Amino acid sequence: MYMTRQVRFDKKTQVINELIRRIESGQMSSGALLPGENLLAQEFNVSRGTLREALSELKRRNFIATQTGVGSIVTYDGFSLDQRAGWAQALADTGAGVRTEILRLVAVQRPDMEVRLGTSSLVALDRRRIAADGSIVSLERALIPAVDGLENLPQNGLLEQSLTVTMAAHGFIGDKGDQWIGAGPLNRDDAVLLAREPGTVFLKAVRTTFDRRERFMEHVESLLDPVHFRLHLAFGSST
Repeated sequence: MYMTRQVRFDKKTQVINELIRRIESGQMSSGALLPGENLLAQEFNVSRGTLREALSELKRRNFIATQTGVGSIVTYDGFSLDQRAGWAQALADTGAGVRTEILRLVAVQRPDMEVRLGTSSLVALDRRRIAADGSIVSLERALIPAVDGLENLPQNGLLEQSLTVTMAAHGFIGDKGDQWIGAGPLNRDDAVLLAREPGTVFLKAVRTTFDRRERFMEHVESLLDPVHFRLHLAFGSST
């Protein structure tokens, strides 16, 4: 007489097997970004430590890879922000309850940016991020090219309220660029939008991104509350 025996898989193995299934079935395509650790841990109902062990095993078995070439990372309350996925998603992954408010989404002409960006016909997107306690923690002004359907964003809006998702849907996937981070006092207009006193010191990040075809895709100037945002720089060899 034969009896079936229920095989018990530990949680790490369940995570590994499910992610392998998604990869091999094409549900997660080659080159796609994994969701953030916080979201995956919630989905699988595991600790972040267990999730990291599962991801390490997937990396060892060559199912996933770590993107190299990132030497510095912006953090929010100690959590690393993966800017490849967009800050809206990256902030959501921290579990901090930060929401995004769109202030402006309009077509603009910027002759002053033509030499730097290769075009003066742009779409401007201004947003601010608001923490769970109601404080405004960042103000971001983005410029994107008014081409390939992106010129219709002022009428159509963003997909899933995400600029990164919207850009990807129009064929723009970030590949390379540069980012500069400094600090300075807020002017009167920015102080009003951030509900701070003029002269309050904020971090200022300026990031320009190009896609895999070397097309300009995004130029963003961000004002970041230094109480929450930090710049983390890793250097040297690991042991």
